[in-house]
This record gives sequence, structure tokens and C-alpha cells, in this order.
Amino acid sequence: MRCVIARFPFELSKNGVLETMKDVKPEPVTGEYVVIGRREYPALQVGAVITRQDRRDFSAREVVRAMTRLGFTCRTRPAVTVGTGRQADDPLGTSMIA
Repeated sequence: MRCVIARFPFELSKNGVLETMKDVKPEPVTGEYVVIGRREYPALQVGAVITRQDRRDFSAREVVRAMTRLGFTCRTRPAVTVGTGRQADDPLGTSMIA
């Protein structure tokens, strides 16, 4: 299937992507990711491996669009929220006011 990533056309197939990614170790996922086999790969890692281009040349959205068209499952990992430092019995943080 013809897919455009970073303004360049690529002829990609599901089997070709599976073959290319089989020996690649997944990086930690923080945002959009593609499920290939049983592994979750960051979208930018997949794009960099299959296009051999720098990750700054394309967006995760472009890769997700192409991988979805090929039949791969793509998702977004929710951002981890950092604690506010408030205690459960003081939800407004009023005890911190001096």
C-alpha cells in the first residue's frame, strides 16, 4: 500500500513492517504507539525504522495514519499525572497556607 510519510511516498505492506520490526527492541512508550505482534512500539520509532528517516522529519500522527491503514492497532498512552503534594483529607491544600 502506498503511504506518504514526511512528504515521501513509501510502498508498505503489513508483512514488510512485521519483518522489519521483528528484531527491533521497543523503546519505552510515552505517547502514541503501534502494536506490532505482541509488542508496543512508539510511533516515531516505527516511522524511523521503516522509512530510515530522522524522527524530526515526520510526526507520530503520520505514522499512526499509515499503520492504521495497514491494519495495525494504534493507541495513545495517557500521560502520567504528577502528585500535587496535597493530603487526601485536605483536597484544597488549605493547610499549606501559613
